[in-house]
Formats: sequence, structure tokens, C-alpha cells
Amino acid sequence: MAKDHTIYILLTYSGSLLSKCINIYTKEPYTHVSIALDADLRELYSFGRIKPSNPVFGGFVKEDIINGTYARFPETRCRVYSLRLKDTQYKRLEKELNKFKKNRDKYGYNLLGLFGVVFNMPIERRYNYFCSQFVASLLDSSGIELFHKPPSLTSPRDFRKCKELNLIYEGRLKRYGA
Repeated sequence: MAKDHTIYILLTYSGSLLSKCINIYTKEPYTHVSIALDADLRELYSFGRIKPSNPVFGGFVKEDIINGTYARFPETRCRVYSLRLKDTQYKRLEKELNKFKKNRDKYGYNLLGLFGVVFNMPIERRYNYFCSQFVASLLDSSGIELFHKPPSLTSPRDFRKCKELNLIYEGRLKRYGA
């Protein structure tokens, strides 16, 4: 019998300059999306700052909820969701994620794509993603269809409103798992 797996979706609002700009436009409580393979969020991935102190350069990142960028924003608010996957879906997700890990230097941040969301025009750039586009693309390419729109038009709001995700925590990120 095939084993089921659980993955986790993390929505955050850190208060960084970019998150404030996104928040002002969207009026949404969360502005960033990450995906984790474990409940402790140790295997947490997204597109964001490559170096915590430098908001200019972004790309594929392994995030750390204690150190790194989140350490610079200790009052980060979050929601953590769980999603059950079939064994085949999970294996495909791991395979797709490994492509990003192996080729991390090829990837950049799709800042232009954020404007595409604003104007409801998908802007896809090879090897470039913004956070919600990355998570939606990863899920989609793993056979997990949560949204009926292109990943390049997917926003944190779509994850917050997704009925297939199960909310397991809401509060300060620094208190998660404490």
C-alpha cells in the first residue's frame, strides 16, 4: 500500500520593504509563500532574498525560520497549512524540487512577473520566479492542481483562500513549534 505524505505551505508577512509594498497594493495579510517538506519547516524553500541583508538580489532559496531573513524580521506573522499527498505526487514533488536545488545558480527573481499579477497578464521568464509562482509551479508540475490559473498569476491570497489546504497554525513565526 502506498504511503501518504504531508507537505506544508507557509504564508508570511515580514514587514520588509517589498512585503509592505505588496501589502499596500493587495491589502492582503500575507505577502510571501514558501513550501516545506517537514512540519518543523527545516526543509523550507521559496524565491526570495539570496542574502538576508541584501533585498536586491533574489532567487531560489532554502529558508530558515530562525536565522537568515526571518531573523531580521522577528515579528513576522504567518499561517502554516498542511496538504496530504499521495506517494506518487510526493515523489514527483521531490524530483521537481531537486531540479531547483541542483541548478540554484540559474534561477533569479521574477520581479517583472509581480507586475503581471497586478495587470492580470502572465509574465513568465525562464529560470525566474516569484514566491507564489514558484510554489504553484512546483505543485502543478508534481500533479497537484490547486488553482485554475497559471502559476504566474498565483498570489499568496490564492493559497490563503484554498480549501484544499488545512490551517494548522496562525501567529508569530518565531512562536511556531514552541
